[in-house]
Amino acid sequence: MQPTENTLDAIVEDDGLTLNELATLCAVDTEWLIVHIEEGILQPLPEHTHEWRFPSTALLRVKRIWVFERDFDAVPELAALAADMQEEISKLKRRLQLAGIE
Repeated sequence: MQPTENTLDAIVEDDGLTLNELATLCAVDTEWLIVHIEEGILQPLPEHTHEWRFPSTALLRVKRIWVFERDFDAVPELAALAADMQEEISKLKRRLQLAGIE
């Protein structure tokens, strides 16, 4: 399923993605997302209490966790930890580049 114009608008405006939009953009089932939300691995935006909404940064996190689970048969908690470590490495590399070290 391809992202709709409304989905792209949500990302640009940073109004947050709905559960279905996030599932579509990441090519995962909504049930997979719900399980990971209920286990505390994924966190919706706190200001949207009537409906789960997600920041655009959730796209990369969901994709990384899904790939670790699929490709390495990782349990969700381990996949989330690996995704967190990848994000930290990316942040450190950006800081090194900004500092002119790398």
